[in-house]
Amino acid sequence: MMKKWFAASVLSLALVPMSYGGELELNGSLEQGGLIWATVELGSTVSLDGKSVPVADNGLFVAGFDRDAKPSAALKVCNPAGACENQALSIAQRSYDIQRVNGVPQQTVTPPASVLERIRREGALVSAARSQFSTRQDFVKEFAWPLLGPITGVFGSQRVYNGSPGRPHYGLDIAAPTGTRVSAPIDGVVTLAYPDMFYSGGTLIIDHGLGVSSTFIHLSKILVEEGQVVQQGDAIAEVGATGRATGPHLDWRINWADRRLDPALIIGPMPQQ
Repeated sequence: MMKKWFAASVLSLALVPMSYGGELELNGSLEQGGLIWATVELGSTVSLDGKSVPVADNGLFVAGFDRDAKPSAALKVCNPAGACENQALSIAQRSYDIQRVNGVPQQTVTPPASVLERIRREGALVSAARSQFSTRQDFVKEFAWPLLGPITGVFGSQRVYNGSPGRPHYGLDIAAPTGTRVSAPIDGVVTLAYPDMFYSGGTLIIDHGLGVSSTFIHLSKILVEEGQVVQQGDAIAEVGATGRATGPHLDWRINWADRRLDPALIIGPMPQQ
């Protein structure tokens, strides 16, 4: 059994008793923004809500639930002989804060037509980086905080910029002075290193395997290159206030494919400083 790295409890589901020894141990957090993983019999297939979930050669699979995930999800596991078991997962629902942010330049709240093509182009680069799939399994290790500092923004909150509702916040904001070192929270490979995007400024994406990735934005400097393998604790970037930001901070995000997850559910409480 691989190491459990989630702060949440282990959940036991009765799935395919003859093949899985009576129970499938499902690790993680069954709530909006949470991530789960488990190991199934080699050669098995897994699906979540009717969509296929990749299974690694050692039987490991991972799945996530986004900010607005419905109260239930359907997990299906089929063993190599074709025997399948369906399990209804109860997904805890959350309430989110509404935050009002004033002083943001109006052109970043309602961008002019002249930058729309740039925004689309940069969005495509981010989507392409997050869609890269590798068989790495770095995320099964215990995550470390990329830096320590006051948490000034939380996952799922709805921000209102200059009175105009914006998209929900999908990251965890940590305040720190410009130039503060950002460390890799876990091993991975860099799939995007872009110095200045319209919305997110300096943007860095690291793949942790099986669709799980970390994104770091508003950076003043990126210290790694695309394709570079990084280890936990390596210096990867420096805090900034680039893009749409009102002050220096790190915005750290975690995705499972196109589903946005809550880093706080994965890493647990920040150590006392």
